[in-house]
Amino acid sequence: MVNNGENSRQFFLGEYQPNVTVGARIALPKKIREVIGENRVVLSRGFEKCIFGYTKQTWQEESEKTLISPISDKKARMLKRYMFSGAYELTMDSQGRVVLPKTLLEYSDLKDDCAAVIIGAGDHFEIWNKDYWVSTFDRIEQEVLK
Repeated sequence: MVNNGENSRQFFLGEYQPNVTVGARIALPKKIREVIGENRVVLSRGFEKCIFGYTKQTWQEESEKTLISPISDKKARMLKRYMFSGAYELTMDSQGRVVLPKTLLEYSDLKDDCAAVIIGAGDHFEIWNKDYWVSTFDRIEQEVLK
């Protein structure tokens, strides 16, 4: 947890390797659920074929940043369509599982009995097809660390 004066904010950290089970369910790790703090989570189409996960509050904050862009701006309209058409507010069951919507499964190339990776990314978490994450992480190491 990071203390920002009067507001304390927890960040999504770590890397976890759950599987997508039959019925398109994925169990969010305990550390991720602790940051979410409730049984509702927002999942949305991310970038580089991953799924973004947010607390409801952070999703609202990110949405407001996008909504202030004028509708007359073509890129702003396109981003709004991308962002909101691929977003879902979901309820976790008592074991922290959510059912991934078909749209997000297809976008991220996740399937039943598929190895996945969930990574903490600070203000959000990301759900990746394991193979995509490995190749993306390799590119990150090449571009950032070399």
